Amino acid sequence: MKTIGITIIAALFALPLWGDDALPEKENFHLYLLVGQSNMAGRGKVAKQDLIENPRVLALTKDLKWKPAVDPIHFDKSIAGVGLGKTFGLRIAEENPKITVGLIPCAVGGSPIKSWEPGGYHPSTKTHPWDDMLPRAREAMKHGILKGILWHQGESDSSEQLAPVYAEKLQELVKRFRKELDAPEVPFICGQMGIFEEKPWSESKIQVDQAHQKLPSVLPRTRFVSAEGLGHKGDQIHFSAEAYRTLGERFADAYLEMTKAEEKP
Repeated sequence: MKTIGITIIAALFALPLWGDDALPEKENFHLYLLVGQSNMAGRGKVAKQDLIENPRVLALTKDLKWKPAVDPIHFDKSIAGVGLGKTFGLRIAEENPKITVGLIPCAVGGSPIKSWEPGGYHPSTKTHPWDDMLPRAREAMKHGILKGILWHQGESDSSEQLAPVYAEKLQELVKRFRKELDAPEVPFICGQMGIFEEKPWSESKIQVDQAHQKLPSVLPRTRFVSAEGLGHKGDQIHFSAEAYRTLGERFADAYLEMTKAEEKP
């Protein structure tokens, strides 16, 4: 028993402490905001690989603490699972060994883009997505530098009433993020909604998708990420865990392609 006790105590002292004094220097702590609805929050089935910690990929908890990122990163609903965020973070950290990645989960399942306006309310989760996100992002930015915003949303706006104004609201949203977070040139990466053969798209969904695809031609430092070939978890709405991991890689590819191209002389 004594040996076991000593082992446990030693293990506890070996665990990393993620208080403010344990975080990297601010310029080496690169932050990424994860926003949108359920396909950003993630609904994939968690596997062992999703629970492996990397000390250079952290996530901000609900109570504003930094911990190694393991799925589920989000906490919007009890069904939160594997999403694209962790895979994205691992890839970014791998590409730049000098930095630590900080993921800021703020997505809310089912939230329409209108709830991502100041004062916007989402009744099913009793949250204010924009108003809740803003103080979380600002608190995180006390410790690091915002390097990117990842957006996956659109299903809740794929209706005859909402789709016609979606493109305008999306562009306003990008501008608002950049203004309120004092990050006028922060990259904004937008993901495509699921393309599932069993559930053909409506005209309204096509309209929302076009707003996503055309965003880079309208606003600078934005990118669109395709969901072509990615499967669902069986509900014809949410991606499978494997698809989320692939989508995370695609988000990283888009981000790295943009930023590396800008670094060239």
